[in-house]
Amino acid sequence: MHRPIAVRGLRSLLLTTLLLGLAGPALAVPPAPFTPAAHATGTPHPAPARPSPASTSASPSASDDDAYWTPQRMAAAEPVAADRRGPAKGNSSLRAARPSTAADPVPPPSHPFDGLPQVGTFFWTDGTNTGRFCGGTVVRSPLRNLVVTAAHCLRAPDPKRHLSFVPQYHDGLKPHGIYPVDRIYLDQRYYDLGTNGGARWDYAIVRLGARADGAEVEDVTGGYDLVPYPGYDHRDVRLIGYPGSSDTTHPKPLDCTSSTHRYTSTDPAAPGDFLEIACAGYIGGTSGGPFLVRDFTGYALIGVIGGYHTGGDFPDVSYSSYFTLDTLALYLHAVRGDTPAAPRIPSS
Repeated sequence: MHRPIAVRGLRSLLLTTLLLGLAGPALAVPPAPFTPAAHATGTPHPAPARPSPASTSASPSASDDDAYWTPQRMAAAEPVAADRRGPAKGNSSLRAARPSTAADPVPPPSHPFDGLPQVGTFFWTDGTNTGRFCGGTVVRSPLRNLVVTAAHCLRAPDPKRHLSFVPQYHDGLKPHGIYPVDRIYLDQRYYDLGTNGGARWDYAIVRLGARADGAEVEDVTGGYDLVPYPGYDHRDVRLIGYPGSSDTTHPKPLDCTSSTHRYTSTDPAAPGDFLEIACAGYIGGTSGGPFLVRDFTGYALIGVIGGYHTGGDFPDVSYSSYFTLDTLALYLHAVRGDTPAAPRIPSS
């Protein structure tokens, strides 16, 4: 089994800095910024000043979002709607099993549990005032404020109000508080090529604001190592996802351990090589959930549910984009607080 090399905190920043000259187009920083205010109104705003690395002041929206996201509103939130042709992980109606043959192994079962502090859910309301959600995982970083999720969760340019992260959400609870989103980092190619053509870049790094009391998320929950080039074959991978299901009033996350291997896409519209894992019951809504492997610190993040067909067409097989130097470049942009990429404005 391939053992990944973990990337931790300042070490990851230094490593990525050394590799800047090799990163190519991924390091081009487009001028269009993301700000929560701009997404809330749909009107562009000037790029905000880069925050001081020593700053721990909370966003003015932290207390407001904490009050807004009641247990009832969180439970009523729906999976993110993916922009693709067929059924997606982001579609809560996806419940049919994949067609199988007698030779196919039975996928390991998943089971609900109360979650992990480092894994949680993004909540927001879209342009129709519908509550939405998608999973995310806290990763180690110098400013202790970064979360990794799937890019297709946050790619749509529609307004996102009350966009916040709730670590270890379960049963309507916010056990570690709520953290407003500061900036969203997607690879420019994912914006340009879309959810199919850009499937190999279906990951996002989200920079959070502090909790209402000024605490940064990693200081409260801890974080996992972010692993580039982890290899494809792993025997024991922990897959966690938040299902969009009406079966329970306050859904819990799902947990499953299985093996991963390399899947090369046979769909010319969605090219690339992806991590593939078999775990039963990962219905719509589980997008953004982590692929976790053991390392000397506990766990390391090697993928998130997404990538090929935004995570897969069937609930017993899930996918992730493969983390590479492009992922590290995106991480560095988030650490530095650079202006994020954004959808390009078509020329007239």
